[in-house]
Amino acid sequence: MSRPSLGGLRQMLAPRGHIYRGWWLVLASANVQLLGSMLWMQSYGAYVVLMEDEFGWSKTAFAGAFAFARLESGILGPVQGILVDRFGPRLILTIGMILFGVGFLFFSQVDTLLTFYLAFGLMALGSSLGGFATLMVSLVNWFSRYRSTAVAVSQMGYSFGGFCVPLLVIALEAFGWRTTALLSGILVLAVGIPLVQPIRHRPAEIGETVDGLPEAPAATVAGGGLSFTARQALATPAFWLISFGHAIALLAVAALLVHLIPHLTEQLDYSLEAAATAVATLTVFQVLGQMSGGFLGDRISKRLICSVCMLLHGAGLLVLAQASSTLDVAFFAALHGLAWGARGPQMIALRADYFGASAFGTILGFSSLIVMLGTMGGPVFVGYLADRSGSYATGFTGLAGVCVLGALCFALAAPPKLPIGTERARAGGASGRSG
Repeated sequence: MSRPSLGGLRQMLAPRGHIYRGWWLVLASANVQLLGSMLWMQSYGAYVVLMEDEFGWSKTAFAGAFAFARLESGILGPVQGILVDRFGPRLILTIGMILFGVGFLFFSQVDTLLTFYLAFGLMALGSSLGGFATLMVSLVNWFSRYRSTAVAVSQMGYSFGGFCVPLLVIALEAFGWRTTALLSGILVLAVGIPLVQPIRHRPAEIGETVDGLPEAPAATVAGGGLSFTARQALATPAFWLISFGHAIALLAVAALLVHLIPHLTEQLDYSLEAAATAVATLTVFQVLGQMSGGFLGDRISKRLICSVCMLLHGAGLLVLAQASSTLDVAFFAALHGLAWGARGPQMIALRADYFGASAFGTILGFSSLIVMLGTMGGPVFVGYLADRSGSYATGFTGLAGVCVLGALCFALAAPPKLPIGTERARAGGASGRSG
């Protein structure tokens, strides 16, 4: 049984006898996401604890900054998608890394709520242009048969950023949050900009083919057989159902990015180091979910995976809302981490399978206008209820119920059909495999 498995792995990684260049792009994408995750997204809760002590700002104020950043990213989404489709990802990634690094430098100097919001907005703009959405445009053009696997491997960079949160907490306590932010900005500029230079829009630009296969008739449209324009995609129920399902998923994820560490330190009496360890534990399960989700997503229904994961998100939130022991927190970490990891790659692969890659950046950009509702609403909803009640439990329980609606959205998102008279990019396709 090992020989077919090894043969399949060899075919995936080196279909022409050498490592397919697309996998080097996956590696670069993973490292870019690691930077953003480690320095900002997964460590924001630790910054909140220290800045709340220094400035005394409310939980709603900190959640509002996160929501403001997500609003900015969501509004930017369609423009960003058009720019990436037109000019390619490398230029947009480079601009994003510059803004992200400069934003950290500005962040290290904030002393008012207004300057905090401005610095946070600049960092959000940079991380959006220089991060996930732009990277995914490249990957869906380079991969078709192994798309879920490629996206999953790239997203492991984000997960490994969670492993590094305890190291960042050590830096925060040793040097203070201002110095840590300053050093983070320097690191982004020194490392992030070179990291994005190998990224290319399409494999044909450097003489490669989709998946590295000797014959790839869909080399210019790596979209699993269908090629929708953005307008055609927006006219399908699948676009809206996937977008709202994704928004609900990020309702839970974003709320926990902002409030998990404060919840553990304030209501379960964790030290900052212990809370960071809990984040790292969650990340272990997230990586396991990504490994299994990437494999399964290339083989079974992505919609089914997403629906099950939404139910696991909800179950994890219920466990966290009632948690009273380390074992409870570990159980939450397993449920939420596995769901987050397995679902994440499907968000990109499912859209690419359904709508193709030729206008993927623009389609993903318009979808971000819906998805931002979740990334904005989750942190503010939970933060507001925590300020009013003194507990995060009510907010977490409410989000658990909404996750059931997310599962329903994915279950109903049937593969779309091109309008009559529109030519298929090629016969067959992956959309049937995805549903």
